[in-house]
Amino acid sequence: MAKLTKDDILAYLDEATILELNDLVKSIEEKYGVSAAAPVAAAAAAPAEAADAAPKNVTVVMTAFGDSKVAVIKVVRTITGLGLVDAKKLVDAVPAEIKKDVPADEAEKIKKDLTDAGATVEFK
Repeated sequence: MAKLTKDDILAYLDEATILELNDLVKSIEEKYGVSAAAPVAAAAAAPAEAADAAPKNVTVVMTAFGDSKVAVIKVVRTITGLGLVDAKKLVDAVPAEIKKDVPADEAEKIKKDLTDAGATVEFK
């Protein structure tokens, strides 16, 4: 395996997403038995910091509706509670915010439902 330089690592860190960086920190903590918590308040801050590492709330954004627009509209209606006309307008306006400030686990379920219907989804 080729040895990575500091510049290689810094270049990776510049391009990585927050979720990728969070996974990297967790992997380093597990492999080397260290903690990324501040040493002064490590005992009190560790549970709160672990919760802060992952985003608490995210916005679900549909970037494309794919081949099955009707199926995506049905899922959007279920998720948002909108009527048929409003759900169609939302789907036609991609990229569109489907749901704002939802917990990460709920956002994952929404993403799964939309991608199963053929849509492309991302979190912000």
